[in-house]
Amino acid sequence: MMIGSMSEISKAYEPGAVEEHWYGEWIREKCFSADPSSAKPAFSIVIPPPNVTGVLTLGHVLNNTLQDILARRARQTGHEVLWLPGTDHAGIATQTVVERHLRKEEGKTRRELGREEFLRRVWDWKDKHGGIIFKQLKRMGCSCDWDRARFTMDGDYSRQVQEAFVRLHEQGLVYRGKRMVNWCPVSQTALSDEEVIMKPAKGKLYVMRYEVVEEPGVFLEIATTRPETLMGDTAVAVHPDDPRFSRFLGKHVWRPFPRASIPVIGDTHIDMTFGTGVLKVTPAHDKADFEIGQRHGLEVLDVMNPDGTLNDLAGPEFAGMERFAAREVAVAKLAEMGLLVREEDYENNVGYSERADVPIEPRLSEQWFLRYPQVEASLDAVVSGRIRFAPDRWAKIYEHWMTNIQDWCISRQLWWGHRIPVWYRRDDASVMHVGLEAPDAGGDWVQDEDVLDTWFSSWLWPFATMDAATRAKFYPTTDLVTGPDIIFFWVARMIMAALEFTGEAPFRNVFFTSIIRDLKGRKMSKSLGNSPDPLDLMAKYGADGLRFGLMRIAPHGQDVRFDENQIKEGRNFANKLWNAARFREMQGPVASAKPLEQHELSPYSVAVLVAFDAMHAGYRRALDDFHFHEAAALLYDFFWSAYCDWYVEASKAELARGGAAADSVRAVMDHILSGYLRLLHPFMPHITEELWHRLGYASGDGRAGMVLFAAPPAGDSLPSLAGEEKARAANAVHAVYDAVRGVRALRAEFKVPSNVECTVHLARTPEFSGFDLEVFRALARASGVVGIGAAGPGRKMPHVLTPLGEVYLELEIDVEAERGRLHGELEKVEAEIAKVDKKLADASFVQGAPAEVIENFKKRGEEWRAKKAKLEAAIVAL
Repeated sequence: MMIGSMSEISKAYEPGAVEEHWYGEWIREKCFSADPSSAKPAFSIVIPPPNVTGVLTLGHVLNNTLQDILARRARQTGHEVLWLPGTDHAGIATQTVVERHLRKEEGKTRRELGREEFLRRVWDWKDKHGGIIFKQLKRMGCSCDWDRARFTMDGDYSRQVQEAFVRLHEQGLVYRGKRMVNWCPVSQTALSDEEVIMKPAKGKLYVMRYEVVEEPGVFLEIATTRPETLMGDTAVAVHPDDPRFSRFLGKHVWRPFPRASIPVIGDTHIDMTFGTGVLKVTPAHDKADFEIGQRHGLEVLDVMNPDGTLNDLAGPEFAGMERFAAREVAVAKLAEMGLLVREEDYENNVGYSERADVPIEPRLSEQWFLRYPQVEASLDAVVSGRIRFAPDRWAKIYEHWMTNIQDWCISRQLWWGHRIPVWYRRDDASVMHVGLEAPDAGGDWVQDEDVLDTWFSSWLWPFATMDAATRAKFYPTTDLVTGPDIIFFWVARMIMAALEFTGEAPFRNVFFTSIIRDLKGRKMSKSLGNSPDPLDLMAKYGADGLRFGLMRIAPHGQDVRFDENQIKEGRNFANKLWNAARFREMQGPVASAKPLEQHELSPYSVAVLVAFDAMHAGYRRALDDFHFHEAAALLYDFFWSAYCDWYVEASKAELARGGAAADSVRAVMDHILSGYLRLLHPFMPHITEELWHRLGYASGDGRAGMVLFAAPPAGDSLPSLAGEEKARAANAVHAVYDAVRGVRALRAEFKVPSNVECTVHLARTPEFSGFDLEVFRALARASGVVGIGAAGPGRKMPHVLTPLGEVYLELEIDVEAERGRLHGELEKVEAEIAKVDKKLADASFVQGAPAEVIENFKKRGEEWRAKKAKLEAAIVAL
């Protein structure tokens, strides 16, 4: 088969071959290349850069499908489009995986290799494993300008990152200080607050006692969740107004080990209601304790190594011991000394390193910090609406964070990343120079060992990825599509950086995607085994099937409940579209170019065109508001129901008659199919491009003939037809379709075989007294339609009231036997209802069963009751 040629459309759709062919054609024709010199209005979007060695996840599929929809729609609406791709060096993640590989394969650490050799190994790793995700995005059909792909460690980009640091330092916004930071003992680097994930944890609250030095035999009880840090205690604190402990102020207690006398101090920040009201103060290992220590001039005693093991200051028996093992030993030692009062179960929130997924350690460390620039202007950009968030609830969350913003710790104790452009004199480290190069080439200067936080590079992404000509045309960008989990990491910081360095907001709209969960509401994860491989899904259902299926289950502002059956529905829809196009092809060549109004259109043709226009208007509104799910639903419902199920079937009689009647149907089909392929293209690009060419709608060769660049259809398919005439035709056709549904329901209820025709009696509504009933007869599978008066047919028949009139179905049935059958079914249904009601009335079941099980029982009860109502209605009808 010659894909893309004018050969006959095959019976079966083969998505793999079609998708590979058309993506290759788009690349060969440079369809995705942006031209900065174009006179067209600009549309631009930058990809949220995935990790350079990352692989495609369902989250990537969702995010990039949405971006591709926006980019492809913009091309169709006459814009010059730049969708700029790129990858992030992912400092912690990439360095961690390379270090793990080194330990496993060579038994070496990065320090044994040295910085230069280790970085060479990381670049080798990047060259070997990087770029995989680009190939996978291409498999999806993403229309990025691949020639412009950027990497956050590219030379020019790296220079801009370091220039930003230097400029902000010159303005006094970047500074170095020794402060309490979040420390990851696995990655052995500082983390910003946004890189710490709070998780609920079940642990223990340990109540221990410290003896008062001045009053032997008298003890103060202290509650703590971290007895492994007591070796770093340099005071105990109570509230100065707590009458229980006021007499101990100014006295001392014995720290159990290493044994030392430490003071009892009063501090108003102590919560008298927590624990025992007495707090152990460990300034080196808790942020609140550090602040207390600063206020009272306490010694800062750091008893922990960077890797989370205890050091010599903890005492010889603890030195080198892992922190959680040390906790158990410390508790046992307290018990042995008679100083452990009790242990209590305790639940609290514990901060975890986002990357390493281990509890972080508060640690006193000298780091580089940034006072955020342009905070008020960045807040105003969103509050005023200059930058629009969708869904709009994220604007409030953004506003809350921006009004409670803390300085950003931007240094990381890594080697992979942008090295901090700060230099120290080799013979006097107190002499510092901030600049891209050392002050002289004499070798008397040493560069700072640390690198910048990865997010410090990616906050420049919307503009640092573009050269001057590209920026002049495409910056500020139009839209940004990203996850809500990085609204603080990335979105807020990009706005601040853009306003600081370019004087303009970086984008006009931000759409926050949904989080994909499984049907039980759990986040997708490899460890849970609930995260399917997108490549496997594309192999089974096609890229278009995956894209469209995912769009249909991604409601605006809500999490996605992933169901592979819905992806299967995406493939089924592609097959439906393929078969509908094949049916059209079988009716003859493309209709003449004369306007639709010059054809004699049946009411059924007018009605389907009205439905198409209504769908198109809703589609435009949905995409303008970033309601992608709604647009997908409109596309699906119109094509499957209004076009295929009803119009195609209704038009078969006209097609069979041939002549002008058949010509008008073909013209309507071509109008709808050509318009529909254009609207569907952003969602399902490959199959629409294939059918666009197969059906002969392409107006030229190469780019010019592609649906990729075809303008959207007109908003009004019949501009010369009065609105009243359109409404009259649509109402009559809908009345016929409703009557057909009624007949089909009666046939199903009385189990009439589909190949058996029945006579239908119709007491027609006066409004439709002159309407032709041939289509009604054919769709209802009636041997004939007998017109009757309002009094009815004169004998008992199953009937239903419809807008077209009262419809009676003439059946030869044994009334008593049918009544008996219906009563038998009714008894079974009532028994099922009783089972459900009994289960839901059982209090122990309701209290103990999962919520989804209870909901399932309720739904089952509703379904059985609906069936009961139908059976009772059928009995009455007899």
